Amino acid sequence: MQNLTLADYESLAELRYQVRRFLHFSEQAARSAGLEPRQHQLLLALKGLPKNVRPRIGELAERLQIQHHSAVELVNRLSAGGYVRRKRGGNDRREVLLLMMPKGERVLRQLSIHHKEELRQQGPKLVRALKIAMSRRKGSSSNSRRTGNSK
Repeated sequence: MQNLTLADYESLAELRYQVRRFLHFSEQAARSAGLEPRQHQLLLALKGLPKNVRPRIGELAERLQIQHHSAVELVNRLSAGGYVRRKRGGNDRREVLLLMMPKGERVLRQLSIHHKEELRQQGPKLVRALKIAMSRRKGSSSNSRRTGNSK
């Protein structure tokens, strides 16, 4: 087992802090735009899907790391709000695809502009924390059973 130093714990805590700061910003920005944070995340995942990936609820559930039924509920709310709509697939009429509506495009664009600005300002701290947390520190050993606690 790897030996962890106090510096390892400190670097992991700092990384978690920087990630949480950005997530808090993102949650507040989504709410200010009239969306719940997961609704914003679904819109972003839909817009940012790779070209070879079909925009199905199951795919979006995977990308958001949520259950299929939770993604269905998010889509229901976004659809009711005019942000997305469902469309039947081409050859397989059972397939349901999601399309972004102009209202969804507008709110996502505004949120993404705010997120890019926040990343320009706070991103260097996040990157620095990630680099430090990823680096191997002197005194770390994969052969030790110690967890950083002294006995």
